[in-house]
Amino acid sequence: MNDSDTAGRGWSRRSALTTLTATTAATALGAGSATAQSAPGHRGRGHDRHEQTANGRLYEIRSGHNRAVVAGVAATLLSWRVDGEEMLLTHDPSDPGEGYQGKTILPWPNRIDRGSYEFGGERLQVPINEPSRQAALHGLMNFVEWEPVRHRSDSVRLRYLLHPQYGYPFSVEFSIEYAVDHHGVRCTLTAENRGSTAAPVGWANHTYLAAGPGGTDRMRLRLPAETYYRTNDRLIPTGTAAVSGTEYDFREEREIGTTEMDTAFKDLARDGDGHAVVRFGLEDGREVSLWMDEAYGYLQVYTDDAPSEDRERPARSGITVEPNTCPPNAFVTGEAVRVLRPGERHTATWGLRSAD
Repeated sequence: MNDSDTAGRGWSRRSALTTLTATTAATALGAGSATAQSAPGHRGRGHDRHEQTANGRLYEIRSGHNRAVVAGVAATLLSWRVDGEEMLLTHDPSDPGEGYQGKTILPWPNRIDRGSYEFGGERLQVPINEPSRQAALHGLMNFVEWEPVRHRSDSVRLRYLLHPQYGYPFSVEFSIEYAVDHHGVRCTLTAENRGSTAAPVGWANHTYLAAGPGGTDRMRLRLPAETYYRTNDRLIPTGTAAVSGTEYDFREEREIGTTEMDTAFKDLARDGDGHAVVRFGLEDGREVSLWMDEAYGYLQVYTDDAPSEDRERPARSGITVEPNTCPPNAFVTGEAVRVLRPGERHTATWGLRSAD
């Protein structure tokens, strides 16, 4: 994956994930949401003012066999259960979690090399929050709580206005809606430039899918990508290469095995609806699909290889395949960064579904 092979693997981009058994997760996530038994239709404002957790307020939505819990902090997809079984590698609402599990990543995904970029003829510097790699990782909104706009039995809409600040002197309002139906869960995000100058934006979602007892090795994966990014030992891209003939070629579904990835991909194949579809075959025979519309042109795959020592959880307990609107270090290279004019909006949608 990296030009320097496995250099830097001692640090985990997620560091660790809290281990929850299905029973514990069900209890914790169920107790955290005040809307578990509400009837269909609009939910009053009172339902959005229940007790705060380490992840902010929780919003439960459900339809048929699907139930999801969204946390207000970072507009996080904290839980997705199908027929009562947790599908995500997640954490208790009382724990802030580690590694950006389920978070919506804004206003840039992945890394900015040394936290420095140029926009509009000005050199800008954002805080470095990954000192070991001298990078600004995953934006500015990982620990802010989004405001509720509307909460129904099968959907919730949240918003957050990002004000100008040092290194990112732009005003952008983000609106996100999570919805469930009989297929699964869907997420639609809209960014609107509320300022008077152009603003660069990019985003991703960092949800992990849980592996079975055999871990990530026993999962099957189909990844419709033609190209991957080579990186240096700080996971900054140095170029691209075709996946053909490499361990990163998952264009035909196959077992992940011992392949390790913290790897970005592009050139995604799409179906007749314009969707790129990633397929997961779980150890117990179930199948899950991650789909994304054409606004998402990139994927970042991480195979959960380096959990930290302070968590009692084996490595490779799950996998995250993150829909990204732009690649790593995009604010430096300019690749696929969306530049919003004042008043301009941009919308992107992705979703998870289980086999019918």
